[in-house]
Amino acid sequence: MFRVVTLLIAGSIATDHLMSFPGRFADSLVVDQLDKLSVSFLVEDLEVRRGGCAANICFGLGNLGLRPVLVGAVGEDFAEYRAWLERHQVDCTSVHVSPTRHTARFVCTNDSSMAQIASFYPGAMSEARDIELKPIADRVGEPTYVLVGPDDPQAMLRHTDECRQRGYRFVADPSQQLAFGDGDLIRQLVDGAEILFSNEYEASLITQKTGWSADEVLSRVGTWVVTLGAAGVRIDRQGEDSVTVAAVPEIEKVEPTGVGDAFRAGFLAALTWGLGHERAAQLGCLMAVYVVEQVGTQEYVLSRRDLLQRCEETYGAAVVADLEPHVRTLHP
Repeated sequence: MFRVVTLLIAGSIATDHLMSFPGRFADSLVVDQLDKLSVSFLVEDLEVRRGGCAANICFGLGNLGLRPVLVGAVGEDFAEYRAWLERHQVDCTSVHVSPTRHTARFVCTNDSSMAQIASFYPGAMSEARDIELKPIADRVGEPTYVLVGPDDPQAMLRHTDECRQRGYRFVADPSQQLAFGDGDLIRQLVDGAEILFSNEYEASLITQKTGWSADEVLSRVGTWVVTLGAAGVRIDRQGEDSVTVAAVPEIEKVEPTGVGDAFRAGFLAALTWGLGHERAAQLGCLMAVYVVEQVGTQEYVLSRRDLLQRCEETYGAAVVADLEPHVRTLHP
């Protein structure tokens, strides 16, 4: 029986301003003087790229042959970006357009060790709290998953609460909002999620700020997926042994912005294809490596041959056999 897949991806839609500093931030920081911090870094270059977590995830899903529904708020300056996403199979019909605010902007500087210092201007994103999910579901069908990514905090709470009330399976991806969110906010965003995404540092923030142990977090979510950088990914489920998936070796590490978003796209795509969590993490890692090898979060092009070759080199022929039927729509 044909199963309709509907993915609602809610979160930030932004323009990225990406800069590179040839030294190390750590060499300019004095630990006991951080309360008087005033530093400036002379960067080598500036790249202006399309970004935002929800848009990045949608771009990845579209490249894998799905048609995700983007849920977020933008300014009237979004027209060119909208056309780009729609060319890559992203449904932008439900994006809210603010008549008064600009699309959000992410300004990020990376140093030679891939450490980051970033600022984020929310702009129109603050109007995402006005978006209701049910009219979107009425238009496109009952969602297979709703990913609630970093966004206006009130929007994240509204989307999460609506998912619980309407019985939509949701994926919690609080990401950057964990840094300033308090325990009450984080508990509400996480509780009841089908999947929780975080990196290793964010995992510590979740337990520290919520007051929950790792086991208590697992008792409230179905699956906790923790990205470990070069060490790969760990998948935790209550009462089961952890599963660790190795990262895909990169040809050249250029710029890390958007790597986690590409991973999420691969992970969700594999789940919608009916594959298990381990295969989902492996496809996520394959997607992630394409982003880290270049500047920009939406500049990669997937090749079926290259994707499967890198898959076999890292994970073996059995994984290729599971993924190959689902990536036949990619160009050779």
